[in-house]
Amino acid sequence: MDPLPKEGEPAPAAAGEPSRGTASSSGVVVQVREKKGPLRAAIPYMPFPVAVICLFLNTFVPGLGTFVSAFTVLCGARTDLPDRHMCCVFWLNIAAALIQILTAIVMVGWIMSIFWGMDMVILASFRCLRLFIFKVSQGTFFF
Repeated sequence: MDPLPKEGEPAPAAAGEPSRGTASSSGVVVQVREKKGPLRAAIPYMPFPVAVICLFLNTFVPGLGTFVSAFTVLCGARTDLPDRHMCCVFWLNIAAALIQILTAIVMVGWIMSIFWGMDMVILASFRCLRLFIFKVSQGTFFF
């Protein structure tokens, strides 16, 4: 058992950990991936204007924008649930809309609805950014 360092003394470096004065020659790449539940993963990647309209609808009528976004899945919008059938993802979005509508009475659904709309806009902006990067890398986008 190592004795604890006294006040004013620096703590010794742990095993396998370089001390502060030396540089490490090997780096470690850490990737963080968010794990989403089935309802959250069912939010479709929509065009940006449609996502903004859904946010607006969710802000003033809880669940309405989520209900509209469910139909974009039937129109071909992609989600983070590629292994599920389109109808299953559609019903997951309808379930999320119903949860928002039914719990809006106690304000939980309204807040959830606004956050859901914000997630739609964030996903749409990521979709636009990925499309832009792809076009630039392919040389099909001109400034």
